[in-house]
Formats: sequence, C-alpha cells, structure tokens
Amino acid sequence: MSGRLAVVLFNLGGPDRPEAVQPFLFNLFNDPAIIGAPTPIRWLLAKLISNRRAPVTREIYARIGGKSPLRELTDAQAKALNEALRRRGLDSRVFVCMRYWNPRSDEVARDIAAFAPKTIVLLPLYPQFSTTTTGSSLADWEHAATTAGIGAETHAICCYPCQDGWVTAQANLVSEAVAKAQAFGKPRVLFSAHGLPKKVVDRGDPYPWQVEQTVAAVVDAVGDRISDHAVCYQSRVGPLEWIGPSTEEELQRAARDGVPVVIVPVTFVSEHSETLVELDIEYREQAKRLGVPGYIRVPALGTAPLFIDGLANTVEEALDRSPGLWLEQGLRLCPDSFGACLCRHGESQEGA
Repeated sequence: MSGRLAVVLFNLGGPDRPEAVQPFLFNLFNDPAIIGAPTPIRWLLAKLISNRRAPVTREIYARIGGKSPLRELTDAQAKALNEALRRRGLDSRVFVCMRYWNPRSDEVARDIAAFAPKTIVLLPLYPQFSTTTTGSSLADWEHAATTAGIGAETHAICCYPCQDGWVTAQANLVSEAVAKAQAFGKPRVLFSAHGLPKKVVDRGDPYPWQVEQTVAAVVDAVGDRISDHAVCYQSRVGPLEWIGPSTEEELQRAARDGVPVVIVPVTFVSEHSETLVELDIEYREQAKRLGVPGYIRVPALGTAPLFIDGLANTVEEALDRSPGLWLEQGLRLCPDSFGACLCRHGESQEGA
C-alpha cells in the first residue's frame, strides 16, 4: 500500500487523576450503548449515578496509585504496533482513542484530519465484539470523523476472538501459569471476562458467544495441560441480572472442590482496575478466605510480541480488502441468532 496509513486503537480509557473519576463515570453512563434511555433522562441518570459512585470508585483507583494506567499502557501498545507496521514497509502512524476519557474521538479525529492519511484502519482493543464496547466506539468515531471532515478510505475491524497471535500469546501465558499452579494441586483455569447485563445479551449481543470461541481456541492451543476450565464473568454492578456464572461463584466452587485456580483475564489486553484491583486484590483475598489452595493470575498481554504481530497482521488483512467493516478472515463469525452483530451472515459489511 502506498500513502499514509492511520491506525486508530480504541480502548475504554480511565481517569488520569482523582478529580477525573466523576466526569469519567458521567461519560460512561451517558453513553446510549450503556443506558438506552432518551437523551434528557440518560443525562440525568448519568449525573446521578456518577455522583453516587465517584467516592467508591476513587477508593478503587487509590489502591493503584490514584489513577488508571490504561493510557500509558495503550500508548505503549500503539508504539509497538507502529514499529511492527513500519517494519513491514507501511508509512503508518498509530493513534490512541479512548471512549470515556482523553483523548476522545473528536480530538483524535481532528489530529487525523491534520495528518491527512490516504487510508484509515479502525482497530478496537476489544478482541470480542459487544455493542457496549466496539459498537459504541465505532459509532462515536463515525460521528467525530464526519464532523472533522475526514474522507479517507476507512477499514473498520469488528472483532478478532480467535486471531492466531492473540490466541497463541494468551496460551503461552496460561501454560506458564498452569505450571506454577500445579504446585498447589491440579488447577482449574478460570477464564474471567468482563460481565454484561443479561438484557444486553438478550437483545442479540454476541459477546459471550465470542468469549467462548476465544476460550475454546486457547484451551486447544494449550492442549492437555488444561484438564479443567470454566468461563466466568466479573465486574457486576447494579441491580440488573447479569450473565454468569460470576467469578465469585467459580471461586466458591473451586474452594468446595479443593482445587487451585488460574485466573485468565480473557477479554482484557491491558492491565487496569479490573485486573489490578478486582483480580489481584479482591478476588485473591476472597480465594484466601474461602480456602482455595492456590491462586495464580495470568497477566494481560500488553505488548507481547505475538499479540502485537497479530494486530499488525489484522491491519494488513484489512488493507487487502475493500473499505468497510471487517472481521477475522473477512467473514461473519456469529450465528444468525445474534442480531446485534454488525456484519451480515457469511460476509463482511462493506461501506459500513
């Protein structure tokens, strides 16, 4: 490919100081993909919820230095990916774009307009698609890009739950953790994913199905070193019914069975509050109280070379196709029952 290439890495974002916690939470709950109420009602709910949750959330971030590390870690991934793309002869620049904190879509769109690329690839750092993550980020980007007057040829990646680099890098870390956990007995591998309210899945969101595809691929890659595993979901908040089983429930089951656990953050590619606080502190303490004989946590992939090369492969594969919305191998993965999938059955959605 000739001409400048802009790659946009989408991530959630996180507060960069204690004072940013409340506005970060407001941005989160004011997203129509999170709260589907009409705009005035959603705005009021977002103000109410963010004000109520801010003190507890500040305490959470205080346990990891008062802020989220996500910006710095995503910047490191962007740098590593850009180096990988340039080694392949691409005149690239990788931009970080956060959904709920800085830099947000409008700022990044202005920067890309000034960069004047020939081609843009939109690459969410969410391997599994959800309307609440990738769907929300792409919709927000489309509005910002239109406002900024961006007319460059654009390729959007929907998901990559079974991408070879992502799976192999994950499998390598899981294998190392299983070997450590065997000192405490025959381990059970718990693939812990961020949870979703059940009503979101009932509307056709394919996220839990894609999580299961990732887990199956990782288990297959690890081989017979995994003899016992389960998928579970963390980070439940509020009164709604959430998909399960929860990570807490799986820790209780492991305690009853007297088996050590290996915890895999299977939907997170960077460390942040849900890995550094929930997994490393809260669930570890719970496992100890319950009497789980061993607790080993697999790190997020970060800038693992296999993962970064896998992302570079995904970018190159997108560039080989016509503009539009693309996913792994260019074909829809999800069964027809998942109506919230962005792609039509058996094909990618060109011109999305």
